[in-house]
Amino acid sequence: LDDPIVTVHQSIGEAKEQFYYEKTVFLRCVANSNPPVRYSWRRGQEVLLQGSDKGVEIYEPFFTQGETKILKLKNLRPQDYANYSCIASVRNVCSIPDKMVSFRLSNKTASPSIKLLVDDPIVVNPGEAITLVCVTTGGEPAPSLTWVRSAGVLPDKTVLNGGTLTIPAITSEDSGTYSCIANNNVGNPAKKSTNIIVRALKKGRFWITPDPYHKDDNIQIGREVKISCQVEAIPSEELTFSWFKNGRPLRSSERMVITQTDPDVSPGTTNLDIIDLKFTDFGTYTCVASLKGGGISDISIDVNISSSTVPPNLTVPQEKSPLVTREGDTIELQCQVTGKPKPIILWSRADKEVAMPDGALQTESYDGILRIVNVSREMTGTYRCQTSQYNGFNVKPREALVQLIVQYPPAVEPTFLELRQGQGRSVTMSCRVLRAYPTRVLTYEWRLGGKLLRTGHFDLQDSTEFTVSSLSRDSYGIYNCNIINEAGAGRCSFLVTG
Repeated sequence: LDDPIVTVHQSIGEAKEQFYYEKTVFLRCVANSNPPVRYSWRRGQEVLLQGSDKGVEIYEPFFTQGETKILKLKNLRPQDYANYSCIASVRNVCSIPDKMVSFRLSNKTASPSIKLLVDDPIVVNPGEAITLVCVTTGGEPAPSLTWVRSAGVLPDKTVLNGGTLTIPAITSEDSGTYSCIANNNVGNPAKKSTNIIVRALKKGRFWITPDPYHKDDNIQIGREVKISCQVEAIPSEELTFSWFKNGRPLRSSERMVITQTDPDVSPGTTNLDIIDLKFTDFGTYTCVASLKGGGISDISIDVNISSSTVPPNLTVPQEKSPLVTREGDTIELQCQVTGKPKPIILWSRADKEVAMPDGALQTESYDGILRIVNVSREMTGTYRCQTSQYNGFNVKPREALVQLIVQYPPAVEPTFLELRQGQGRSVTMSCRVLRAYPTRVLTYEWRLGGKLLRTGHFDLQDSTEFTVSSLSRDSYGIYNCNIINEAGAGRCSFLVTG
């Protein structure tokens, strides 16, 4: 029997000539128990029963099956302002004593109200200490204050002191919506929230777009070329970019046009359009991303534009496809990328819409290698590597395919079976292959203990049998059938007893 809880709700009737003609209060008592609980109510020392007072009604709500009992005080009278007690009882089952909870109802009883003494949102730098203060502005009895976080539990380092929450050294993982909740079991809990934003700059990337008015993917003198830089910025409205050429600041001009992409189209992106490319435009262009609020290291991205800047190409080394491995091994799928600069490579499944081994639909690689640890048979198939626009050319993706074949030992049935048969009688054991790869060159061997009884190989059949025509004392024991391929063996075991 858990401790009972009393909650209080009030309903006020329609206003008539500036005063309320009815004010009704409901006291609800709930306690978890097994067996079901029985409730009783007292006002002071007076036991309240249904019908004993015309101003009092005691009832169970529909569909609650005895889970609660409500005390309704109709059109409050002066004598209704008193101390109420709810007694929960399981009638001394297993010597479990009754439990009681009390509530003082007065003309000051009120649901809670609170306010936060903080801004919304709060923007801070990582490592800073942050304090959220929540104070009660009303409520009788005095409400209790708790803090919750929309994304789950509060950070481990959180310090709570009444309505004050302190995070000593905040990180990006601590960002989110924090809510103060006040509850005094009267009416509905009060809730106020604020959003904590932790400044961050990450994932600096660039891409080069050749003249969009020509189909040639190469950079050419006399044509346009666009350099784009992108970062993830929190908060995005504080993000600023600056451009440099060979270390010197660049300003937007008729031939060097600096723009920022619409955040709804490509957030956190700046562009440098070089109109009518000249030899003198070759060099290293740098875009620097900063946050106005400071406290965060800038991200600097260098992009080299020269006669050797060429779009990418992808090939698969001849010995790297098809790639044969065994279940449980670690394997590396490889695509060789050429070009300057070398872009990020995206790996995905080409044969079916399934996730990659890391759970994502695409996996990024900076060196063209996809490393799979503890490879499984489900990973057999065709993998696609393709160039992304990131850190390379914004042109039609180049792609190549790699075939992965995962070998695994035979799965057999039965793995264990006990057979009882008397001496002089015959017994037949059958071991069947459920699945295996490779399926060719499957061999089998039958053994009794360490003694080899028979060997052979499968042609078209998927099972092998061994018969003992007349059991003797020496014939009893454990028979093992091992079915073997390049990846290992599966075993059927038979315990033959009399």
